Order: sequence, then C-alpha cells, then structure tokens
Amino acid sequence: MRKSGVLQAEIELQVQFYDVDMMEIVWHGHYVKYFEQARCALLDKLDHNYRQMRDSGYAWPVIDLQVRYVRGAQFGQRIIVRADLVEWESRLKINYLISDAETGERMTRGSTVQVAVEIATREMQFASPLVFIDAVQRAIA
Repeated sequence: MRKSGVLQAEIELQVQFYDVDMMEIVWHGHYVKYFEQARCALLDKLDHNYRQMRDSGYAWPVIDLQVRYVRGAQFGQRIIVRADLVEWESRLKINYLISDAETGERMTRGSTVQVAVEIATREMQFASPLVFIDAVQRAIA
C-alpha cells in the first residue's frame, strides 16, 4: 500500500481517442500526462502552482518517475486520477493512483520526485524553498 499524503487532489477524465493505440488501450506514455494534470490540481490547492514557483525564482524539474501498470485504461472509459503530497521539505514527492471511475478498480499507480532549482543560478537546492514550505503549511493547517 502506498503512503497517503497530507493533501490530495483528484481529477476525473474520460479517455479520448487520441490517447489510445490501435487496440483502443491508452498508450503507456499518456499516463504521465494524466499524472501531470492531477499534480497541477494539487499545486492549485496549495495556491503555489508552476507560475508561482517560477515567480518565486525556482523551477521544479522531475528527477524521478515511477509507474506501475496494473490494467490498461480503454477508449471512452472514465478514470479518476488522484495525487497525494507525501514529501515537501527537501524535495517534492507525489504519489498517484489511477482508478476506474465506475468500479473504483485500481489501474495504475506511480510517483514523481521534483527538486527545486534556483532559476538565476541553475543550482539545485538541497532543501525546498521556504516560500513552498509555507504554502504547504498553510494548505494543511
């Protein structure tokens, strides 16, 4: 069982034709896009999304991505993508779960790790910037 986060966001999507292969199964690379959409919803809940990250002087590149495919999503299927914030003080780690919207069946899980990089110097930070930690603390308070 994956670690639950201190803050979650869920989005619901319907699998579109342009995301599937000739077997009408979602091509594996599109799950990363679904993770990104849920991650953006989570960052919006923090009121510290990518624009605010940039404006505070930091970029947050993904340095690690893990995906475990259990069952492929199909054309027209409604799915729930959940993002859980699990680490934020020295890096940003988010766990993901994709499930069938109708049955709740788990389909895919994964995680991403991002680190802060000061835009001006391009130097990786070994601790998350205080502006980001403060945003998390406000959101979970």
